[in-house]
Amino acid sequence: MKLSVIFLVAALAAAGTVRAQTPDGSSPPSAPPSADLQAVHRAVMQACATDINSQCPGKKRHELMMCLRSNADKLSAGCNDAMSKLPQPPGRAAPAQ
Repeated sequence: MKLSVIFLVAALAAAGTVRAQTPDGSSPPSAPPSADLQAVHRAVMQACATDINSQCPGKKRHELMMCLRSNADKLSAGCNDAMSKLPQPPGRAAPAQ
């Protein structure tokens, strides 16, 4: 009896692990960003176009946002204003203004 309970628990744990991954082993995609967040990202891309070319050339997506955040002291006022409307990454406090 105890052995069958152990096998049952192990099988359920394995099933949960398998279900949480995609066939190629990567994590399942998260929900798409909200319309509001997409609008904020578009505003950042527009306001920061010159800054992106000068401070973060060739960077895309997450790497681009991290580059802009790490170069905040070199960005234009309009770009910094647009960036301030983005949500902060988890575990990171908003910069003092």
